[in-house]
Amino acid sequence: MGGNRYDASARWNGRSGQAWVQLQSVMDHMYRPLESLLVDTVDPARRSVLDVGCGTGATTVAVARKLGPGARVTGVDISDSMISAARARDAQLEFVRADVQDHEWAPASFDAVISRFGVMFFDDPVRAFAHLHRAATPEAGLVFLAWRDIAENPFMTVAERAAAPLLPNLPPRRPDGPGQFAFADPTRVHHFLDAAGWTGITVEPTDVECTLPEPELVGYFTRLGPVGLALPDADDETRTEVITTVRAAFTPFIHGTEVRFPAACWLIRAQAAPRLKTPGASAVTTNV
Repeated sequence: MGGNRYDASARWNGRSGQAWVQLQSVMDHMYRPLESLLVDTVDPARRSVLDVGCGTGATTVAVARKLGPGARVTGVDISDSMISAARARDAQLEFVRADVQDHEWAPASFDAVISRFGVMFFDDPVRAFAHLHRAATPEAGLVFLAWRDIAENPFMTVAERAAAPLLPNLPPRRPDGPGQFAFADPTRVHHFLDAAGWTGITVEPTDVECTLPEPELVGYFTRLGPVGLALPDADDETRTEVITTVRAAFTPFIHGTEVRFPAACWLIRAQAAPRLKTPGASAVTTNV
């Protein structure tokens, strides 16, 4: 990848992927309510499920446990380190290291496709979702969680807002490009899915309270996000000042021994069935 193209492989095979592995138990705990929400959407009758952007495999394993013996549950991620951690978590499941934008699955391989925050980093979402559509059976459904607008998720930007005066070279957010909030606009999401062949698209807001232990907070914000990417290159004095300043900025979210925050997300569903040409059909269904 070159030029101005977002290099997901470089990011998730570098510090970001390594940080997720280091913080695996913390992230599992923090996102467990969202994991449960997504797993609950999977029909128990499904026998072949693909978990896109599976990371260290928590959601993949949870779906496999729900479906039981005989089901084939596959996790795919671009990060070598995260896939290695997923395989260590459950050696019986299939975990594939691949870029979904380029990987050619066997046609009609999966009767369900899911993702928990694993699809917002595509440089070419239409290409990626078209590959997934070809891999889906005609009766397959697609369900994934993505973050809503950055303004609705203040917890996610506390660290960079507080650290900005001290770390002037923080990596910028790209609101309309690949990244955490790339799917904040439901109309854009609908466009990506529709162009890739998916039908019956619905976008539903969901708000879930997430938590992490307060003692894990500093490790969390010093490893992940723009601050986590920039901090290793800072000198010791700056690093100490950043940690003190950012830790104080999280005070509104700290409740005793827990850090709590609302995760404002979209729950997005679509169907792989061939589209029916219906004149005047609605462009998008958004339940807000």
